[in-house]
Amino acid sequence: MGVSGCGKSSVAEALCQQLGWAMLEGDAFHSPANKAKMHDGVPLTDEDRAGWLDAVGLALQTQHGGAVASCSALKRLYRERLRACVPGLRFVFLAIDPASAVARVGQRMGSHFFPSTLVDNQFQTLQSPEGEPLVLCLDATRPLAELCEATVAWLATAA
Repeated sequence: MGVSGCGKSSVAEALCQQLGWAMLEGDAFHSPANKAKMHDGVPLTDEDRAGWLDAVGLALQTQHGGAVASCSALKRLYRERLRACVPGLRFVFLAIDPASAVARVGQRMGSHFFPSTLVDNQFQTLQSPEGEPLVLCLDATRPLAELCEATVAWLATAA
């Protein structure tokens, strides 16, 4: 979890390959209306995100044998909504600074519907999960292999 550009999808894909788990790309669960809003540079509201979070939670419920969902889950309320669907759900928070996030999102322009102009709004919305139970906080600028290694080790201790 984390703001756009933190590497959620890249880390999730790598973890799924390593663990043999299902990959749930959070962006795939957004409605066409949500995607259009974001594409137009309009931030999503809590109401916009409600159905999306429910869809991600339901998808996680139906996975047996392990799954990783890339999902921003920016507010504690959002994380609690997902935890209500999947008790014991764990989160890996990929912390990144605004400049790095904007740069990363800018690099994928044309291949993704989310513009770099919305990154500031994500930081305004973000409620850090540091201190919440079942949350691992990592520096998103670390190499992908290190992020995966730290996550796999943490999952092994949480099992």
